[in-house]
Parts: sequence; structure tokens; C-alpha cells
Amino acid sequence: MASSIPASVADPAAGAPAAAAVGRADRRGMRALWRQVRRRKTALLGLVLGAAVLTGALLAPWLAPANPLAMSPARLAAPSTTTWLGTDQFGRDLLSRLLFGARASMLVAFTAVAAAVGVGTAVGLLAGYLEGTLDHVLMRAVDVLMAFPTLLLALAVVATLGASLPNLILAIALAYIPIFSRVVRGSVLSIKHHDFVQASRALGAGNARIMLREILPNVLAPIIVQSTFNLSTAIMIEAALSFLGLGVQPPAPSWGSMLSEARSFMELDPWLAIAPGSAITVAVLGFNLFGDGLRDILDPRLAGER
Repeated sequence: MASSIPASVADPAAGAPAAAAVGRADRRGMRALWRQVRRRKTALLGLVLGAAVLTGALLAPWLAPANPLAMSPARLAAPSTTTWLGTDQFGRDLLSRLLFGARASMLVAFTAVAAAVGVGTAVGLLAGYLEGTLDHVLMRAVDVLMAFPTLLLALAVVATLGASLPNLILAIALAYIPIFSRVVRGSVLSIKHHDFVQASRALGAGNARIMLREILPNVLAPIIVQSTFNLSTAIMIEAALSFLGLGVQPPAPSWGSMLSEARSFMELDPWLAIAPGSAITVAVLGFNLFGDGLRDILDPRLAGER
């Protein structure tokens, strides 16, 4: 009797061509995505701006011309060849503080969004796939969180737990979990009745396998798009809370705290406010433009309308 064991299991070497084919398909998909991004000038501009901000944040220790905490007698110095963006009221190099402030903003934004994606995706998958009582309980909890404006909820959490970097990340993540939960749940409710899911269930696959192997890969597109938009708003929330003294604490540099410190010196040196304000604008604009382009690429209906 012929063996029913797949060739790739009976002989591991037989599975190599299939794995190589999958790898080539992934590479072709990435190249196709890159071609789509290049065709959309706004998406490409957003990618360039976002990449520039991330590069500055990652390479801040090597790009910064001075220690961002080091004070000097040259207070409120104008931009020059020595200090490219001038100095603040304590004589600290503004460019160095701007670069290290980007590290704080990117760390908070990416960590908070990643945590929200993980928890929100799990909640949305369970609620949308299992439905019933669990769905009602989870969605009512999500509704309670969504009843509060994002900034107000983050402000309440930080004010309650205290001003620190972990609490700031927790506050922003908690504010974004309901958004991802709703996005994933809606996609799951649409996908769970498709034929390929029913076929997997008929072949004996369990709920966990169906959710992780069949449904989750098909809801990644809206998750990725939503993540790019939330990155931009997370940067603004971090700046707003730091501006109010509830985010990154001085003397550590942060775009929001730099704006707050610049209020008293705007008439003497407006560049103190222009530099961090421009950095926030560039970062938010970059992620928004890139997210808008990804939405058009990953949703053919929107691409056809434009």
C-alpha cells in the first residue's frame, strides 16, 4: 500500500524546493509592494520623511555634535557653524537635543503601538471568531475605553500612575487597544465565513489553528495601515504629555518638553520652538502620508476610486 506520508516529511530534502518557492514568492510580493509605493509620490515622500526621522533617532549618539545634557556659557546662541541649530537657555546644543528627543518619541510611539497591536489583535480575534457572550463582554469593555478621547484617557492614566516613560507607554497603548480590537473584529467577522475557513474546519483544524493560520494572515493589511496612522498620533500624544510635564522628565530631551521650555524665550529666540515643532510636523506628516499610501495599495477599492 502506498504511503500517505507527504514527501516533505518522509524526506526533509524534498521540502526544500517548496520552501524556496515560498521565499521567492515573498520576495516578489515585496518588490511589487515597493513598485506600488514608488508610483504614489505622497507615499514615497512619507516613507522618506519617516525613514529620515527613524535614522536620526537610531544614529543619534553618532550624529549628535555634542552631549545633549552638557551645559555651556553660550546660552541662546544663534545657529552657526559650531552649533548648527543654536543653543537653549542652558547652553545645551539644540541639534543634539533634537536628535535624542527623536529617540524618546520613537521609542514611546513604536513600543506603545506594538503593545496595542498585540493586545488589540488578540481581543479582536477572540471576539470576532468566538462571538457570543465573550464577544459582548470584550466589546463592552472596549466601548468603555472608546468613550474617552484618546488624549484624555492617556492623560488620566499618566496622572494616576505617575509621570514616567513606562507609564507613558502604557497610557498610549491602553488608548489604542480599542481601535485595533474594533478593526480586527470587523475583519474577522467578514473572513470567518469564507470557504477556505470552512474547508479548514471541515478538515479537523481547531479554533486556535484556524484563527492563527487562516484568519490572522488575512487581517494583517488593515492592522499595518492602522499602525502607521497610530504611530503619528502616538508621537503627538507623547509630545503633548511631555509638554504638560507628564511625559519624559527633564533634563532628558523630548520634543514636547523642548516646546514647553521654549515658551518663555520665544521673543528672544523663536528657533527654540521652531526646531522641535518642525520635527514633530515632519514625523507626523511622514507617517500619515505613508499610511495613506499603504491604505490605497492594500485596498483595491480605494485605489480604483482615485
